[in-house]
Amino acid sequence: MNQTGNFTRNARFLIARLQNMRAANFPDAPALAIRDPWPGEPSRGAKLVKGELEYLGITRSMQGQPFAQAAGSAVLRAHALGFSWLRDLRALGTDAARSRARHLVSEYLDEDHHDPLSTRPDVTGARITAWLAHYDFFAASANDDFRQALMSRMVTEARTLSASLPAEAQDGRALTALKGLIAASVAMPDHAAYLARALKFLTAEIERQILPDGCHVERSPAAHVAALQDLCEIRAILQAGKAAAPVAMAGIIERLALALRALRHGDGGLALFNGSKEELPGIVDLVLSQAGRGSRNPANLGASGFYRLAAGKSLVLVDAGVPAAPGLDRFAHAGTLGFEFSVGKERLIVNCGASPAAGGDWRDALRATAAHSTLTIADVASSELRENGLGRRPTTVHAQRHEARGAHWLEASHDGWGKLFGAVHRRRLYLSESGEDLRGEDVVEAAQPQPFVVRFHLHPSVTASLQQDHGAVLLRLPSGQGWRLRVDQASLSVEESVYFGLNEPRRAEQVVLTGHQDGPQQLKWAITKVG
Repeated sequence: MNQTGNFTRNARFLIARLQNMRAANFPDAPALAIRDPWPGEPSRGAKLVKGELEYLGITRSMQGQPFAQAAGSAVLRAHALGFSWLRDLRALGTDAARSRARHLVSEYLDEDHHDPLSTRPDVTGARITAWLAHYDFFAASANDDFRQALMSRMVTEARTLSASLPAEAQDGRALTALKGLIAASVAMPDHAAYLARALKFLTAEIERQILPDGCHVERSPAAHVAALQDLCEIRAILQAGKAAAPVAMAGIIERLALALRALRHGDGGLALFNGSKEELPGIVDLVLSQAGRGSRNPANLGASGFYRLAAGKSLVLVDAGVPAAPGLDRFAHAGTLGFEFSVGKERLIVNCGASPAAGGDWRDALRATAAHSTLTIADVASSELRENGLGRRPTTVHAQRHEARGAHWLEASHDGWGKLFGAVHRRRLYLSESGEDLRGEDVVEAAQPQPFVVRFHLHPSVTASLQQDHGAVLLRLPSGQGWRLRVDQASLSVEESVYFGLNEPRRAEQVVLTGHQDGPQQLKWAITKVG
């Protein structure tokens, strides 16, 4: 942001702080109820009653001064400070859950020294929305002092949030910030002036963040779902307040929903690209139902660089796009040209998943190229992993898709190792019209031969049996269906892997094809149905 922008933002914050120091008028209660459309999880609510917050498979303590602690990843801390977990206590629904919700909100209101993340616009927006959506659960029956302190804080935070716009974050977090300000303006009519300001920025954000094919600009199925959830909530809040939504919103939501259908496997869960977990199919179905009816057919993706090859009962999803740009790459993985392969409702070839709420080591291990079903050169990731995104990355990714008589071809390449080794990875995929024959070719083009491996990570439910000649592996799905993976001109092995597609990590296996630096810089492989 330029100096003029910084000056303007700082001036707005100063004015907001001065206003907050005055004895501001605040309502006794929200004038309009805000509904939370997403279900909570009673088991997580039970953990919260005991003092533990669980999020994306990671647990942190909520004892002592829970909002002053700066321990844990930024993702986990932001979740704690955003209060969306109130839905889990509400889902539990006991008196103890209500009491715990009120206690934790009181802790936040009473603490003088919060984690610095508490003032981030998206965190503030999530918190205001959660407090309003669950007000009747934890605050309506509370004493006057508690309700006055809560409403006063919401007015103060809404004013500060308004001063923070436009949000510095250029990714989906800007939508969460705007959602909070819109919720505050609708639920507290005395502050309706915030609405016009929020809608002004909302129109620009939805047009900037959604690509022409309907995918979210972060190129992460998880971020895609979150953006669609935020926009569905915003639309519902505006409808409740009898306020007009931006003209573009209906079309944007429909495009997001279409693209989301294309990013699902047959089991209904998400593809594991760029910080995503499977997500429960029921949640994805609910998001799509909230988005509204539309075409039931998945979108053809292209602008985002995701490719979907479907034939028979087989589905191949490929990440063949340039990684998200700096500032939009908080969830980006070094998984360019990685693919996943499912048959019906069973996943066969996967990426390892993600643990964005975990600490650096696990988080980065799952972001590395080796955690994806693709080729790796010299044990070096195709993109440089940094705390908040990527450094070195592929700058040129080419992909061309063909289809004829029900069969699919995809030819793709990327230059992620160009600066290090002068190398280009080319991958060709072919899926037969029956869906029972998937063939691939991986080529390393470089002036000097490079050591490389090609990995196929298996879903934990798949069993792998190495054949006697070590030239093939029999893969058995839970249904009993068999597939054979074979390779030419390479050694083949079955090794341990790990799967973070669900909340709890699970043991898994991977098939590893090892190319030789002094041999052909090319591997041809095939995965075919047995019987």
